Amino acid sequence: MDYQDAYLPVDPDFEDLIGKVKALNKPVKIHYFGPKDTIEVASGVLGTLTGKQDEYLNVDKMQVRLDKIITLAGRPGPAYDAYDSYANACLTCEDLGQF
Repeated sequence: MDYQDAYLPVDPDFEDLIGKVKALNKPVKIHYFGPKDTIEVASGVLGTLTGKQDEYLNVDKMQVRLDKIITLAGRPGPAYDAYDSYANACLTCEDLGQF
């Protein structure tokens, strides 16, 4: 995937969570923001982390950028707050481009 925005560093605790989920060696579901901020889903067994500047998680034959993950196996990821801000936009009278 070709993202236009800069990669944001990911909390090391999230990388620990990836390790724990990967150790289960079971298929999981990942919700994440695609290149045009569309919500996409990847399912499968977690693979390796790749990349030097931008880190990607290999899930079967897909690559998901770490800082774009909304949920990993039902647990909040680095992009969860951005996702949640869309849900709360009407409560705060913010225009996030959703109207």
